[in-house]
Parts: sequence; C-alpha cells; structure tokens
Amino acid sequence: MNPIRIGIVCYPTFGGSGVVATELGKALAKKGHEIHFITYSQPSRLDFLNENLFYHEVDFRTYPLFEYPPYETALASKMVSVVKNEKLDLLHVHYAIPHASAAYLARQILRTENTIIPVVTTLHGTDITLVGKDASYAPVVTFSINESDGVTAVSEDLKRETLQHFKITQEIEVIPNFVDMEKFRKMKKDHFKKAICPHGEALIVHISNFRKVKRINDVLRVFARIRKEIPAKLLMIGDGPERVSAEIVSRELEISEDVRFLGKLEAVEEVLSVADLFIMTSEKESFGLAALEAMACEVPVISTNAGGLPELNIHGVTGFLSAVGDIEDMTRNSLLILDKENLPRFKANAWARAREFDISKVMPRYEQFYARVIDRTAVKTLS
Repeated sequence: MNPIRIGIVCYPTFGGSGVVATELGKALAKKGHEIHFITYSQPSRLDFLNENLFYHEVDFRTYPLFEYPPYETALASKMVSVVKNEKLDLLHVHYAIPHASAAYLARQILRTENTIIPVVTTLHGTDITLVGKDASYAPVVTFSINESDGVTAVSEDLKRETLQHFKITQEIEVIPNFVDMEKFRKMKKDHFKKAICPHGEALIVHISNFRKVKRINDVLRVFARIRKEIPAKLLMIGDGPERVSAEIVSRELEISEDVRFLGKLEAVEEVLSVADLFIMTSEKESFGLAALEAMACEVPVISTNAGGLPELNIHGVTGFLSAVGDIEDMTRNSLLILDKENLPRFKANAWARAREFDISKVMPRYEQFYARVIDRTAVKTLS
C-alpha cells in the first residue's frame, strides 16, 4: 500500500497501551509510513533510528486560574497544528480518555478550515473497564467512540465489555496486541541466570505497573508456596502504588531474601530470557501484553482467567488459567510446569503461541484498517 502520514496519540508510559502504540509506530515507520507521535513526553520505547519517526510534544502550561492544567484542550490544539503542518492522512488515538474526545474536537476545528482528517480509536482496557464506567465520564466515552471513523479493541473480551456497558453504534474491529519476536526472544544470558540463581533455583518473573488491579500480593503468596516445595527466586519488575505494600508483604511472608524488586526496566527481554515461569494474577486484563512478551522468550504463563487472558494463554498448553485469587490452584499449576520433565514442553508451546501474535502478522491488519477508514471518509466527503 502507499505510504500514509499518521499521527499517533498515546500515553508515553510503561503500561501496555503506550508500549503497543510506540511499537506499532516504529514498525509502521520501518514499512515506509511517516509517523508523528503527539503526546506530553517522549514515549519510553521510542527511538529515532528511522527517518520516518517524529515526535511533537504537547505543551500544557499551568495558570493560576486552573487547579489542573487543561491537557485535553492543549492536546486538541497540538493535533490541529500537526495535521495541518505535516499534512497527515489519519489520526490514530490510543485510549478513549481523553484522546478520542480531543481528536473529535481537533477534527471539528479542522473541518472549519476545509481539512478532513479521519480518526481511528483503539480501546486498550482501563479506558473502558474502569475509567469509562464512571458515570461522570461515560457520556463522553460513548460519544467519542461513536464519533470515531474507525474503532479497534485489543481483544474479543474488551469488545464484548464495551458493547455491554456503552450504547455503541460503531463497528468495533478486534486487532490483538502483538510482540516483536526479533526483540523478544530467548538470548544467551547464562551469566545473568547464574548471578540470580547461583544454586540452580527456578526463576519466576512478574512484570506490571503495580496497580491494585494487578493483585501483586497474590504473586508473592503463590511464590511463597512454591518456595516451600522447590528452591526458587522471584523478580518483580515495574513500579507503582502497590510496590511498598508488596515489599512489606514479602517480609511478612519471610521470602524477602529470595525476592528482588527491580523497578522499571527497559530491556525486560534480557530478564525474560532466563526466566522459567511468568505469573500474572490480575483481576482484569484486556489482553495481557506482558504475558505475550514472556511467551515470546519461551516462558510459560500462570495467569488468571480474567478478561482477554484466555484468548492468549491456552490452558494446559502454554501455561494454566486459574480463577482470580485462587492461590492454591496457581501454586499447584506452577509446580506442574516447573517439573523438569514438563518445563521444556511448556516453553516450546509458549513460543509457538507467541509467533501467532508476531508484529509482522498483526501490523498489516492495522494497515488494511487504516486504508478502509481513509477510503470510507473520502466517500463520505464526496457525498
């Protein structure tokens, strides 16, 4: 297809939506599309090794009149500027609040200047499952989704939940999250494994933004039970409001000597390369991107059966699914995977499943969706 000039709006954060938006933009740039990121700070995984990548910072200043700076207004103004100056063909906004509503405002402003810009909104999860259900936001979320020219969701579960809780008239296309399997792959890091597990212990990993919905204390409770049965170490990667509580719990469970809190890491694939098991105990996950990245590094997954996780983690094949909070079942399943006779099979299955979500297979679906949205918008404009 012909190159497209795309503006990508996202949160530049450690969480899944920001990672997906950034990796998608980088991959599209490699394909020859011109990508313009529009956000308040540079996304964490964004590098400028491609001539087709650009970054436009949203400057929102504080004024004595405002208790909170009006970011949505500043973002809409920046979108208008970038669309006009860079002659964009499409805006792709990730996360409904406030990006979709800001895009609607920008599109309306541009229409007064005879500039037509189609808007694609991708729903990632929390914007629907938590924030969007708040009565104070629901009308804006509903309106913004329905006024988008194209809408995607990262899982069938998220699509179902969106249609269940909002009066959506738009079609929602499911395009799953993806992984770059050239980056996320098992690497020779034996020295790293030896440093963490000097006596051949099993290495278990958890990665998240440490919010309450992740139930990270459940990870620690599962690990405490695993450790009673076999020698093991646990790496907790990420940061957030629940970290301090988790550190206290690790001491109360008397496992702190075998648990390391590493904070935010850029090269998580290096840690995953030496891991034996990944644990995700969330009460809600729209997809489970961190689990997919682990699987790409040949790490089987113990997860809850919440949200979109069953669409990724195949029970008894790539790992196991348990009910939220079922510590005993997660422990039992973990020990089954970590058995030396079973582990190689689970690792191979996890890698094979991850290949189905390789970015080279998923990105063309976005390209095709963009093309359809642009064509539909052109037809509407002519009519």
